[in-house]
Amino acid sequence: MERLPTVIASTVVRSAHQGESHGGVYLIDLETEAVEQVIDYDDPSISWEGRGGDRGLRGIAFYEDEVYLAASDEIFVYTKDFRLVRSIRNEYLRHCHETYISDHRLYVTSTGRDSVLEYDLRARSFVKGYYVRFEGLTRLLNMRGYNMNVTLLSPMPRFQIFDPNSGEGLPATSNTCHLNSVYYEGGVLFVSGTRCAHLLAINDSKLTSFARINYGTHNAQPFGEGVLLNDTRNNCVSCLPRHGEAISFPIKGYEERSLLNSGLPQDHARQAFGRGLCILGEGLIAGGSSPATVSVYDLSTYRTVKTINLTMDVRNTVHGLEVWPY
Repeated sequence: MERLPTVIASTVVRSAHQGESHGGVYLIDLETEAVEQVIDYDDPSISWEGRGGDRGLRGIAFYEDEVYLAASDEIFVYTKDFRLVRSIRNEYLRHCHETYISDHRLYVTSTGRDSVLEYDLRARSFVKGYYVRFEGLTRLLNMRGYNMNVTLLSPMPRFQIFDPNSGEGLPATSNTCHLNSVYYEGGVLFVSGTRCAHLLAINDSKLTSFARINYGTHNAQPFGEGVLLNDTRNNCVSCLPRHGEAISFPIKGYEERSLLNSGLPQDHARQAFGRGLCILGEGLIAGGSSPATVSVYDLSTYRTVKTINLTMDVRNTVHGLEVWPY
């Protein structure tokens, strides 16, 4: 590759307070390491309850000359020079995370509804919903002398296709899978989440396992004969072949004394939290982490090529990450 490309990254600030920025969108030239912030998401209408549900911009996708950015319960549509032109809403959009565009269709994970919604970009309407939810059997068990209700989850989630325009109340608010990745290729929709032990494949209205993966992952997607993902729980980016050894890159860590806001509980913010992943080409991939950092990895040489840091505030983590096409 003669020159590394420019990428676009969205960041989410965990544990932000009213009046503070809740994240932004950046253009990052991976070759020169120049960084330009193009959106600062400090809308006062954002809810500040909870850890990160309603805050910040997340998944990023492109269609014609427009940029689609997932927020909490809607999709913002910007021009390529970042003028907001409209937003897309649906009652089944809740805590959106990742997005993907293919064949004039936008797919978006509705994490708070255990669903993926499909949107027709030409008709500008939602056309289908995919409901992926774990269900369990609750049993009364005696644990070390104490009676406890324990819910045993099925190994594969329940799957159902629904009409996102019906208003019939399906699916209800739920977050059993924590869906955070979606990818479409060859007529197959791939989805996964932090509570899934599989990269799931939806084909011809059937749900199957494409590959086993660890719990606690982000951005899982087919890659060659295997799976590429952020192994967030284990602080690394991994390429998992179906046969042979995995390739893993440790996520950049910093000395604690150099971090800002490092005293927060780890369920609110921690460093080396891997999220955001894109393929650059020629064996190179880019991954995001916290504090807001983008790293370039070379799968052919097993090296981390470079690391670009946006801020040392550990609350600020990359979420969406894509190659800038314009």
